[in-house]
Amino acid sequence: MGRTRILLTNDDGIESVGFRALYDVLDEVADVTAVAPADDKSAVGRAMSHEAAVEEHELGYAIHGTPADCTVAGLEALCPDTDLVVAGCNKGANLGAYVLGRSGTVSAAVEAAFFDVPAMAVSLYVPGGTGEWHEKATDPGDYREATDAAVFLAEHAVDAGVFEQADYLNVNAPMPGDDPAEMAITAPSTLYDMTAEHENATVRLVDRIWDRMRDDDLPDPEGTDRRAIVDGKVSVSPLTAPHTTEHHESLDALAETYRT
Repeated sequence: MGRTRILLTNDDGIESVGFRALYDVLDEVADVTAVAPADDKSAVGRAMSHEAAVEEHELGYAIHGTPADCTVAGLEALCPDTDLVVAGCNKGANLGAYVLGRSGTVSAAVEAAFFDVPAMAVSLYVPGGTGEWHEKATDPGDYREATDAAVFLAEHAVDAGVFEQADYLNVNAPMPGDDPAEMAITAPSTLYDMTAEHENATVRLVDRIWDRMRDDDLPDPEGTDRRAIVDGKVSVSPLTAPHTTEHHESLDALAETYRT
């Protein structure tokens, strides 16, 4: 069997440090083609363009569009023989159920699921605190825990049957510490702590989760993605992409009264 063919994308842009760190390690074990946004497209969710310019890049292709654009363009036109889509490595964690739909990184993996192509989203948790957040994780070595986990999963997850039950994996890793991080299989936390403050003509929206993670002020139990990260572990959440539906007798009864 030949080397795994990987489509690598992200939402931070093809020139980001985390993207190159992940490309370099995956390229040692697989045939990797980059199909990634030319510029930063963070937090655009599954937004999609009708048309996007494509430029050849030393790693593959730079797309003037969204992460979802990149997945569709890659799987349909640029590298259709892909075995695995990997999105990342994102600078900043994608943790919690409420984040999944916002993240461009996760959305690129979700888009692959509709092509029946296994996928994973890979992100690095960059804790707040002293110093500006954007000044951290500027060296490829800062992504080591994330890239180690990504390589391991890229080499073993398909053959292990992981994608017979999951459509994609949401992988979040801590920054390197004194000891190598363990891997924990998790579910997205359901804790939601967004606040809004209205002052004059402005509404300020604040996500308090990140401060609470820094202060270890989370009620999240063991087995959730945020708890694993706070405990210094690599979080791997096996997820499915299509929305699920359930039979609701109360909704059936309500529909029967429509226009009566």
